[in-house]
Amino acid sequence: MWRNVFFAINLIRLLNKLVKAKNDRVKMLMVFKSAPVLKRLFKVRVSVLQLYVLKAIKMQSRYLGRQWRKSNMDIISAIYSRVRHRMTDDWAFASDIKRKCDYQKEDSLIKASIERFHSRRYSALYPQFAIEVNDAPMPGDDYLNRVDMRDFEPVDTCAHSVLGANLKLGRHFKKDYEKWLEQEVFNASIDWDKLLIETRGVEDLM
Repeated sequence: MWRNVFFAINLIRLLNKLVKAKNDRVKMLMVFKSAPVLKRLFKVRVSVLQLYVLKAIKMQSRYLGRQWRKSNMDIISAIYSRVRHRMTDDWAFASDIKRKCDYQKEDSLIKASIERFHSRRYSALYPQFAIEVNDAPMPGDDYLNRVDMRDFEPVDTCAHSVLGANLKLGRHFKKDYEKWLEQEVFNASIDWDKLLIETRGVEDLM
């Protein structure tokens, strides 16, 4: 029994992550009539499961209509008392039943953006993620022609790897390095206390 409960909790949490802030995916839940299923699942007396079920219903409530909210005031009251709210929330009174949304087109755009990101970021490590120009996710899209993929390559910012790298110094640097060191470092008199005060280093420490 408890294994099934934990499975249901994780499934609802995953569902919430997939549809959060994506109206097209929320409408897909409406197409598959998930509200009655979630309403029956709310009857299971497990607080964690009920919390995530209420979150899923909250995202759909603006598309369910006023009549549904009027006949399910116990669910609306539970959402008010258990789910965290924000100042700009309008789920309780907004109604977007008549507005149409092409959720398949929206999902295809999201899928295309993810494939582009994987192609430009991980194609060097995983060649199967590389996207050819002829195989672009969207017809007529010249994104791969207009963008230099080298600008999106990962940069090594680790201090150990940078300090441990073998740098090739130029000929002019090797020739004038000792002269610069003698003039600018050894023979220069620097008042470190004054320098710290001018740069507010001492005040910050105190």
